Amino acid sequence: MRTAYRCRAYPDAAQQAMLNRTFGCVRVVWNRTLAARQARYATEGKSTSYAQADRALTVMKRDPDLAFLGEVSCVPLQQALRHQHAAFRAFFARRARYPRFKSRHGRQSATWTRSAFRMRGTELHLAKMTGPLQVTWTWPGTALAGLHPTSVTVARDPAGRWFVTFHAEVHNPEPLPAAGAAIGIDLGLKNFAVRSHGPPIPHPRHTDRYEQRLKRHQRRLARCQKNSANRAKAARKVARTHARVADARRDFLHQASTRLIRQFDVIAVEDLAVKNMVRNRKLARAISRTGWGEFRRQLEYKAQRHGRVLAVADRWFPSSKTCSACGFVLAELDLGTRQWTCPACGARHDRDVNAAKNILAAGLAAAAAKNGGDACGADVRHEGQPPVQTALKQEPRPARAGIPAPQGRE
Repeated sequence: MRTAYRCRAYPDAAQQAMLNRTFGCVRVVWNRTLAARQARYATEGKSTSYAQADRALTVMKRDPDLAFLGEVSCVPLQQALRHQHAAFRAFFARRARYPRFKSRHGRQSATWTRSAFRMRGTELHLAKMTGPLQVTWTWPGTALAGLHPTSVTVARDPAGRWFVTFHAEVHNPEPLPAAGAAIGIDLGLKNFAVRSHGPPIPHPRHTDRYEQRLKRHQRRLARCQKNSANRAKAARKVARTHARVADARRDFLHQASTRLIRQFDVIAVEDLAVKNMVRNRKLARAISRTGWGEFRRQLEYKAQRHGRVLAVADRWFPSSKTCSACGFVLAELDLGTRQWTCPACGARHDRDVNAAKNILAAGLAAAAAKNGGDACGADVRHEGQPPVQTALKQEPRPARAGIPAPQGRE
């Protein structure tokens, strides 16, 4: 199994100068190659292969105006071409958006393969750099000396922090023991996640704690003159505040996802179109702060790593409008109705808890269908497989359309 270990780095002044020079060269190679790809496709209608881009890099390094490319290691430059080629493959496979030009104001990174670095115990030596790079190892269950990484990525974020990522092949972990329980998760804004049984996961609201500080730093940034030293300092303070919020949110998501993976065998979630949901101007800010996409990504790889089942209900599945007791389907249910009573069986439902129960039922149906059961699980998208088409014949359930009578609002 290929995995990555990310930790902080503390380069000295000379190492920072060399790394910044390397970042600049990587940025030049990436942007020039991307521009050449676009120009060739516009004029000739042909794509550019990696071999052609590699030959163009050789010509680029011979240009007297680009003589500075020879002052850094050639491996990060070649890796930039490989990353761009992989980015285009992901774009044509519809897994990512079109590659963009790199800016000097964003996150900077460069990758060294095994031929351009060496490990001496816990010391990391990069090509054309003086002395080892100081790294703070923060993975107590893994020894850095016995890691044997295949590649190393050094990055600097807009807040001025340095990071080193070690990419290595490790043994697959043992599957977790069976927990004998399943759960459905309904993500929301009032509570981060409402579970089909048990207490909800409250929303941490990390941004609210730093909102006043962020506004103050952004006002100071807006008053600074462009391209000035004071503006660079103000921008770094804004970036540091954003980094604090991002770190706190990431830590919360890791803890919540790990806790669910350890406690349940089957975890059912809903396929949310976050990109479409943020188009709502009234809810865009609140939705952007939650990290729903990152939470699902963490659940996916952790479930695959530890032998759990993650079932994703179809985004058109009416989980909130369906009665979890009898299957009655409401014709309409506005967002303001937080509780409603089923006209068919009289069951009283909390909107989010009812949705979580329906998502759990869909997840169990998908797990049963995957193991050869009778349930079809047509409304659930199986991870790692093409989407299952909606079945024409479902299992019998007394679902009827009706008009709800809202019983209460919150």
